[in-house]
Amino acid sequence: GEIMIYDLVPTTHPMLSTKLERFDFNKPPINPHELANNLIETMIHYKGIGLSANQCGLPYRVFVLWSNPTKVMFNPTIADVSEKEVMLEEGCLSYPNLFIKIKRPMLVRIRYMDSHGEAHTDKFTGISARCVLHEMDHLDGVNFTHKANKFHFDQAMRQKNKRTKSYNCLLYTS
Repeated sequence: GEIMIYDLVPTTHPMLSTKLERFDFNKPPINPHELANNLIETMIHYKGIGLSANQCGLPYRVFVLWSNPTKVMFNPTIADVSEKEVMLEEGCLSYPNLFIKIKRPMLVRIRYMDSHGEAHTDKFTGISARCVLHEMDHLDGVNFTHKANKFHFDQAMRQKNKRTKSYNCLLYTS
């Protein structure tokens, strides 16, 4: 099929606070390959480094990750995380120009299925680990604004109001 660039839903959209059901590869509600390609193209279009289906208003438990090659993860589960955590600023395509300091594990191991329904386990570190965990939160209806302590959230909101759009570099828009 044709590649489709999805619209991002507004932050108030109920799909962003919905815990998504597992994608059923036996009775696929949508062609998983088309869904995967559209999500990748949408992520690239909006200059993100990660994007979950529900950010586009779609009720499927899948997200894509900017990497080489680009990863598509259906029904991901956390196999393991490092005890060591890092506090870093992160952004979200659903919240333009908002960058919040959030503490997350440095390393994560994820089990997931690709668009063929084949199972994989991958290890991610650094920005990729953070991005994976951020997208997995989306699939559970948790937005990064919920993860921040009040001090860091208020600080981020104050800075957001001073920022211009041009500041959005690739790394900070997961």
